[in-house]
Amino acid sequence: MPSVCVYCASSPQIPARYVQLAAEVGEAIADRSWSLVSGGGSESMMGAVARATRLGGGRTVGVIPQALVDYEVADHDSDELIVTATMRERKAIMDDRADAFLALPGGIGTLEELMEVWTSRHLKMHTKPVVVLDPWGDFALLRAQVEHWQSLGFVKEHAVAQLHWATSIHEACAAIENSWATAAVSAES
Repeated sequence: MPSVCVYCASSPQIPARYVQLAAEVGEAIADRSWSLVSGGGSESMMGAVARATRLGGGRTVGVIPQALVDYEVADHDSDELIVTATMRERKAIMDDRADAFLALPGGIGTLEELMEVWTSRHLKMHTKPVVVLDPWGDFALLRAQVEHWQSLGFVKEHAVAQLHWATSIHEACAAIENSWATAAVSAES
């Protein structure tokens, strides 16, 4: 069963539409018989994506550092909850357990995780799809910043092409599936 690592907010102080988006992503993951890898929190978007995945019959793996177990209120309902010593260990396990990465709107943690997996994809440290789901334009300034860096030569065109942008859940899931299909064809060649 393929697994998708979803990066998203754990803050309970965000508009309800983001929590709803995360729940709909969880439903889509379950509908496709994928498993979810998440940051192991039970609140806000992070909790919503995991609960919706499980409600739809999908498997969830939460990865959370001990220091955040109490702070983020760990998702003890996860099918597998991995408690790590550090954030770096957390991200390494999430990366290792995932076959794809999907970033939803979030805060600095989400941004940092997205940038790390995108950078490692560009450096050929993995070939897993990296997709951003941005239905309301929350990443518009990041996209403009990347375009600015690209215009100055700091970011190459092929690096930009390795990050897929989507405005709907269907489009995001299709980008993941298409990337997997392309990789499978390449592996057979």
